[in-house]
Amino acid sequence: MKIIALCIGLFISNLAMAQYDVEDRDDTPVTESNKSILKIDIKEPLFQIAAKNCSGFKAAAFEGGVTVYKETLRKFMYDYLNSDFYVLNGEFTFTLTIDEKGKVTDIVGSPKVPNSEYFYDDMKYVVRRIKKNWTPASCNGQPIASQIKIKMNLSSIATDL
Repeated sequence: MKIIALCIGLFISNLAMAQYDVEDRDDTPVTESNKSILKIDIKEPLFQIAAKNCSGFKAAAFEGGVTVYKETLRKFMYDYLNSDFYVLNGEFTFTLTIDEKGKVTDIVGSPKVPNSEYFYDDMKYVVRRIKKNWTPASCNGQPIASQIKIKMNLSSIATDL
């Protein structure tokens, strides 16, 4: 009889301890605690590619000037770039194509480095988020499509939190 009582007692205590382990287990997911700090230096001036065979060329202009565009671009890059997923170090050049209506129609980034397409896709999104229009370039008084080159130096610093 003592053996049966001992077996039942061990069985019940085993069930009680098993239940205790499941309830007190910490199920919070493990998160990474690192952060990437991005430093952006946009070079001035922005280079305008002039039209060939045009005697009265007038460059495209941004509403508010180059400084306003540069500061807006920098702010939007900090807001919208997903810099936690890639490391950006070095000089990058972006060529913006501006059509006859003053809209940015194409953005091309260079140089091509491993996994740079993700960064260039994010930059296309950033540039398209800027809602102000450009005043298109003109040749002899007629609006024409043009290209603007923007050079910037980027450096990423990864830190552990």
